[in-house]
Amino acid sequence: MKCVVLGCGTVGTTAALILAKSGIFSDLQLGDANIEAAKRAAEMCQIGRESAFKCNASDIDEVTKLIKGADVVLNCVGPFYEYGPKLLRAAIKAGVNYVDICDDYDATVEQLKMDEEAKEAGIKAVIGMGSSPGLANLLAKYAAQHIFDETEAIDIYHAHGGESTEGAAVVKHRIHSMEMDIPVFLDGEFKTVKLFEESGKALEEEFEFPLIGKYGVYAYPHPETITLPNYIEGVKRVTNLGLVLPPEYAELIKTLVRIGMTSSPPLKVGEHTVDPLEFAVAFILSKREELLKKAGITEPMGCVTVAVRGKKSGKTQRYYFSLASKGMGMGEGTGIPAAIGAMLMGMGKVEGTGVMPPEACIDPLDALKLAQRILQSIGIERIPLILEVEDDAGRREIDYKEVFPQLG
Repeated sequence: MKCVVLGCGTVGTTAALILAKSGIFSDLQLGDANIEAAKRAAEMCQIGRESAFKCNASDIDEVTKLIKGADVVLNCVGPFYEYGPKLLRAAIKAGVNYVDICDDYDATVEQLKMDEEAKEAGIKAVIGMGSSPGLANLLAKYAAQHIFDETEAIDIYHAHGGESTEGAAVVKHRIHSMEMDIPVFLDGEFKTVKLFEESGKALEEEFEFPLIGKYGVYAYPHPETITLPNYIEGVKRVTNLGLVLPPEYAELIKTLVRIGMTSSPPLKVGEHTVDPLEFAVAFILSKREELLKKAGITEPMGCVTVAVRGKKSGKTQRYYFSLASKGMGMGEGTGIPAAIGAMLMGMGKVEGTGVMPPEACIDPLDALKLAQRILQSIGIERIPLILEVEDDAGRREIDYKEVFPQLG
């Protein structure tokens, strides 16, 4: 069975390492616009540099030829607002099952429009199989299926930072997320808010993340808010709030977006023409190390919390599912779920055909059991999942085995 991974940055390489050890795929191929990056990833996976190839993600016809004949293609090429729809189009043309980690709302909308084409091609496409979206969707689904009689609200919180490297594509994704109308599901209706206007500010709050602390979070245009209401019966509210760490780094990005630098046309500076967006990205990245050092962040850290409120035996409760860690960051937090999506696809455990978010086609327990198996293979005894419940007695931690007895 053949799997092709597109994009050999931090996330793609992490996913490839897991796939190489999984035993599910006998042939693993790695593609990147930078052939040396693909070759380095291939060497790390111990599959030989000949398994690496150069790939121009903007050329749909080229990508179609390169992935044709594969059983699964895993897309880790960002930013997804630029490459998500293109590479899904290539997978449909090639007739190859597809998984990605798309966390851009507008790209998700475009990908969902390809559902009928994917069905006609007979392929399965799982979009947004990272951390948030991805495991967040599946934890919400589990709560709705196994804990509550009625599900009322799903609020997703995330914070991460401190990765050893951060590329321009990640920063551009953050900028893009701040500039656009942000989708939310409030009072049973789809709405949009703007980050810097009252509609967006009304959603801001201080949130206590297990292990990493309390931070102010703001609205993110992640696609859970437009997909979960379609699959979680009766839910009236779905939001996604987060930030990048340290907060000063997040504020730097927000400031440059707020003053309009990132959306300005090219400027003539002396004898040179400067793209303000490219300058802003370069400036942001140039300040990153200084701000991390000032905040005392010396290692990757992050947390995604899925807070689900509902009624259980007539009593209202709120469960908090937190995937929190120090020492692991976006590479593992997104790369491991991405690999799980590709593995489940290869194992035939993705239901249905067409373009689907994780909650539409994946059993949460299948994903969590695989996650546990992967982590145990690298010396981590169990999933770093912290469970809390909030009711009239307040918010308190409970043994995760009470909620997930199947994980042992």
